Amino acid sequence: MDALSDVLRVARLSGGVFFHAEFFEPWSIAAQLTPEHCAGYLGSATHMIPYHYVVEGRFRIRVEGEAPFELAPGEIVLFPRNDMHFMGSNLDLPAVPASSVIAQPPGGGFGAIRLGGSGDRAQVICGYLACGSVNDNPLISTLPRVLHLNVAEAGAAEWIRSTFQYAADELTAGRPGSETVLAKLSELLFVEAIRRYVDALPSKQTGWLAGLRDPHVARVLALFHGNVARSWTVDELGREVGLSRSALADRFTRLIGQAPMHYLTHWRMHVAANDLRNTSASLTQVAQNVGYDSEAAFSRAFKKAFGAAPATWRRQGVQHEPTR
Repeated sequence: MDALSDVLRVARLSGGVFFHAEFFEPWSIAAQLTPEHCAGYLGSATHMIPYHYVVEGRFRIRVEGEAPFELAPGEIVLFPRNDMHFMGSNLDLPAVPASSVIAQPPGGGFGAIRLGGSGDRAQVICGYLACGSVNDNPLISTLPRVLHLNVAEAGAAEWIRSTFQYAADELTAGRPGSETVLAKLSELLFVEAIRRYVDALPSKQTGWLAGLRDPHVARVLALFHGNVARSWTVDELGREVGLSRSALADRFTRLIGQAPMHYLTHWRMHVAANDLRNTSASLTQVAQNVGYDSEAAFSRAFKKAFGAAPATWRRQGVQHEPTR
């Protein structure tokens, strides 16, 4: 398994809630939804990544503390940290809280939002990806506050654009099945947005995503994530990627911000927490899955990372992230 896929797996990313929104000039709306706002759709979720896909019309959008920009048909904007954001034909207008105009329709299904005056229409599909705890996830914690993707552009994402547009049309027509299609496509759109973002990173950028672009560090990440239980050493990793032990350690630490073995231990704890939270595997099985032959050694490492023994953490449903 490649590193990006593995990190997304542990984040438990899944497409979910969708709203069909129609906005008529003049209009302005403020959004920062929580899992509680969408509990009728998603049940329990720890984190939300909202996105907006423009079907028709143009409008402005702004995240608090950053410059506004325009969205046009075929463009999508995602908010990995679920920051407060403002959308509207005129952002100087008083913004209506999104939570006050969103309601689950009787019998379930897609929500409909209609807001504004009698001017030009903007038609938007609003979606929300549900995630597990992500505060220290090496991918999502290093993403920017806004991911902006134009899926109307020709290229690798064309099939996503055309299929998403088709599903949006089906949604507008009220036909069954569009919810499932959009749920899966939202996950693909998120991955495509990440790929585009990685491709556009400056050459001197550091961080986990920059590591994916470096051939040596990316290979090490792939080895770690492909076999997290293996007893890796820096010498062995260096031989695998064609670098000396010291060169690999320096390169990995400079880009990722952690030494290779520190990163591996940190990720093992993430995987173990995911298994404890979402499976019925025994502590011995969880320990072996992440490379510990001794349950006692695993328990010590887990308690150091989370502040609680694995059995206690599982029983209490503790959601704290591991410390670095």
